[in-house]
Amino acid sequence: MAEPTSLIKAFAGLGDTLRAVVAALGTDANTTALAPESLAEWDDLLHRVYAQNAWYTRQQVLHAFGQWAGLLREPVLASWLKAYPETGTGNLTVALVLAGNIPMVGFHDFLSVLITGNRVLVKCPSNDRLLIPYLASQLINREPSLSDRIRFTEGTLADFDAVIATGSNNTSRYFEHYFSSRPHIIRKNRNTVAILTGQESEAELQGLAEDVFRYFGMGCRSVSKLYVPAGYDFGPLFESFYPFRQLIDHQKYANNYDYNKAVYLMSGSDMLDNGFLLLKQDTGLGSPIGTLFYESYDSLDTLLQRLELDADALQCVVGPGRIPGTIPFGSSQQPGLADYADGVDTVDFLLKNSPI
Repeated sequence: MAEPTSLIKAFAGLGDTLRAVVAALGTDANTTALAPESLAEWDDLLHRVYAQNAWYTRQQVLHAFGQWAGLLREPVLASWLKAYPETGTGNLTVALVLAGNIPMVGFHDFLSVLITGNRVLVKCPSNDRLLIPYLASQLINREPSLSDRIRFTEGTLADFDAVIATGSNNTSRYFEHYFSSRPHIIRKNRNTVAILTGQESEAELQGLAEDVFRYFGMGCRSVSKLYVPAGYDFGPLFESFYPFRQLIDHQKYANNYDYNKAVYLMSGSDMLDNGFLLLKQDTGLGSPIGTLFYESYDSLDTLLQRLELDADALQCVVGPGRIPGTIPFGSSQQPGLADYADGVDTVDFLLKNSPI
């Protein structure tokens, strides 16, 4: 088994490569530390990923690479693992049932299992069977001992000790039943909301736009609903959204936008429309693609009490720093290694369920 230090170096080496890929293949490409044949391979990967899943555009995948490149650094990884003195002692085979809503969405679980010394059995979603396996091959090139600890399957899961499964509220009921006899983390639908006061700066509204539109709004950390004060002026907000108008050129996004607009018009629903996003007043938390729900509030204290009751349905709350429990505008798509999905500490779960 590889020592934790060598695993950290292997993941940090992958981070170095991801940074080089983003620099070479991104929109501001001007340099590369990669050999031409390696760069061509990564470029081909981006084409194949998009062909398999049109939501995984070159820009979105490179953005995900860039986010992970910032986390896969030796000091960042070492700092994260300081809280877990028993890291590297695991001896579990952990099955991962991954989601496919945004690029690399299951990579944190993949990292957590391996960095704790465990083995991983990965079931990728049908629309994302390329990214994680390719990154795994890059890791194995750096740390050959991982070849015996990483397996992928497209069939029925078997021979595992624990499971981490991510799905919808409907599939989670199946997961709860099917995996009930094993230690497990089962993740359901969660949403991210934002609280506005009407006093936000232009920079804060631009940050909110990133929270709303990154990955086409399909992540659990994508803002899907706004809470605004009564009488809120949406003009400045729509201005901050304008740089993302090119999303309507994406065929799948446009189809969702057009469909939802037709449904709302036929039902007589009131909405605001800027040509690429529908803003609809709605009590729901999860808005469909191309739509952003909003609700007005009169009392901020009453709103916070309500959100506390909805905590199990929320991934995070974006808002001004003076409001307790919020994260800054523009940060929802930039979780750190210790920002665990659904607030469940994955590393702690793995360590507690490892045999002594």
